[in-house]
Amino acid sequence: MKVVALKDVIGTSQDVDGGTWNSRRLIVKKDGMGYSVHDTIIRAGTETHIWYKHHLESVYCIEGEGEVVTLKDQKTWPIEQGVLYALDEHDEHLLRAKTDMRMICVFSPPISGDEVHDEDGVYPVDES
Repeated sequence: MKVVALKDVIGTSQDVDGGTWNSRRLIVKKDGMGYSVHDTIIRAGTETHIWYKHHLESVYCIEGEGEVVTLKDQKTWPIEQGVLYALDEHDEHLLRAKTDMRMICVFSPPISGDEVHDEDGVYPVDES
């Protein structure tokens, strides 16, 4: 059994500030679950380019309002509390926050916990 409190992650190496976002990684690769779980704040008024070439991600919005734009087809989906979007095709996308958005994110394969996006919006593959 694993029990993780958000307050115990804040201020550690698993509390990562990416500029337009802040991700608190609750479950990471070393936990051996086969996925990672993050409690992430997307900052109001920001746009983040993201392209998870090596990961699949599901994102559930628990607070705030914004939108996701998939770059291959320029489709825009409104995101608000109670909406989940799944990047099931390694979708390159823009995430725009109208207000601060609080998101619960699940990654497969899991990330190690301290990653930030590279210049293409990608998390590196953890080969360890």
